[in-house]
Amino acid sequence: AMDQIVECVPNFSEGRDPALIRAITDRIAAVDGVELLDVDPGRATNRTVVTFVGSPKAVVEGAVEAGRAAKELIDMARHSGEHPRFGGMDVCPLVPVSGVTMEETAELAREVARRLGEEVGLTIYCYEHAALSEGRRNLAEVRAGEYEGLEARLRDPQWKPDFGPAEFQPKTGATAVSAREFLIAYNINLNTTSVARANSVANVLREKGRRVRNADGKLVREPGRLKSVKGIGWFIEEYGVAQLSFNLTNITVTSMHAAFDAACEEATARGMRVTGSELVGLIPLEAMLDAGRFFLAKQRRSIGVSDSELIKIAVRSMGLDELTPFDPAEKIIEYRMADPSRSKLSSMSIRSFTEETASESMAPGGGSVSAAVGALGAALGTMVANLSAAKRGWADKLPRFSELADAGKRATDELVRLVDADTAAFDGIVAARRLPKGTDQEKAQRLAAIQDAVRAAIEVPLRTMQVAKDSLVVIEASAREGNPASITDAAVGALCVRAAVIGARLNVQINLADLTDPKERERYLETASSIEQEALTAEAAVLEFAAQRMAGEVS
Repeated sequence: AMDQIVECVPNFSEGRDPALIRAITDRIAAVDGVELLDVDPGRATNRTVVTFVGSPKAVVEGAVEAGRAAKELIDMARHSGEHPRFGGMDVCPLVPVSGVTMEETAELAREVARRLGEEVGLTIYCYEHAALSEGRRNLAEVRAGEYEGLEARLRDPQWKPDFGPAEFQPKTGATAVSAREFLIAYNINLNTTSVARANSVANVLREKGRRVRNADGKLVREPGRLKSVKGIGWFIEEYGVAQLSFNLTNITVTSMHAAFDAACEEATARGMRVTGSELVGLIPLEAMLDAGRFFLAKQRRSIGVSDSELIKIAVRSMGLDELTPFDPAEKIIEYRMADPSRSKLSSMSIRSFTEETASESMAPGGGSVSAAVGALGAALGTMVANLSAAKRGWADKLPRFSELADAGKRATDELVRLVDADTAAFDGIVAARRLPKGTDQEKAQRLAAIQDAVRAAIEVPLRTMQVAKDSLVVIEASAREGNPASITDAAVGALCVRAAVIGARLNVQINLADLTDPKERERYLETASSIEQEALTAEAAVLEFAAQRMAGEVS
């Protein structure tokens, strides 16, 4: 559905030589499709944490390039620092951000590990989700004995590396590669200057909890409220406030908004107040949208609103802009990666989009227009659901319409994305046809590339059909159960979706002619026909119902 984005956070055993660090990060940034987000050197630890993001393919290249640079530039035999370490590129975790599962990310991490071992010649261990054996999941165990103990450890057959040379390399040491969940550094501001009071809240919230005396007067550990959370209280001179400083080590277990909400409860119980919070570093878009939905639902309002509205609610609710301004374009990973130089059809005005369509260029064509019309149809269904959710006297129906509006909003968003995807698929075919066809090998590669591009040009309109058809569920429910004043809006939505489905089907059909495999052609055609039938049935039902309602047969 959405663009696939992976994050990579390599840690290098060098934090004091800016020129050397710069040489490594320049090499990473030079990889096509990689966005360098952050470089954080530490003098005392003599270690630098680098963060970059990109498509799965680009991130794998960036990680391999980072290992190559570290091998050339860092000499472990001369390294000392406070932080546990055993190699020049010490750890290299990959993190799923959007459109990628943890399983897929673990596969990518193993690919990085294999290439660092085989191509770069580093000694590699895989840990956490990328671990190839159960005993190597925990980084502390993999890195035990650190660099100083590595030579002896490599003589033990039990610690044969997963990839790369099994003998000790004094200059590079060893590197641990993993896949892990997204980690957020998140601070919550309190209306107190007391670190002790801040700690009283941090200790009941963090997973490891606090030490308390039991009935026998013995000190025992009482676990805290929030899983996958590390935390302490501290005082920030710069702002003159005490904060709860949290590491949320797995935001699928404890999200930022859950940590914020729990902190508000515990602070209030101790006579304090949370005044706002601060996100250190960046966050995936979905985490911000989830927070927006959470706070809207608390206010008993529909959650099916635009991304920008959800983000605004999240920022306001958690006071993310209390200490410094919160700019979504800078703080949200997907927005940081948006390429401003690529003029997207989906961000044009209606006038520009129609003028661009009317011009003599081949794209945007019928496929992009089908997706755009479908997006308008789904948006009308979403509007009726939102109006119904807000209708006076309908409080008991809010959960139902809020859920419908959310489904409609997701369909609308995806159809808007498909407006651009359709043009990109067309460009892909043009590019494949331009490939060289001199040698037999080049001919074969060109034909394979054309077939791949044709599949993409079939799958994009097929997806448009599917998403548009699914939005009819929202439109139909909104027509039948929703605000009666909006019945014609739902009907117009159904008409738009019908045009989108039939238009996209025509696009599927015309591209099928270029597929060489007859079985594949048949499969695509069957799928398209069944989606079209379902859509036309649902659309007819909405129009029939609207006609009856307007004729007064249905009150």
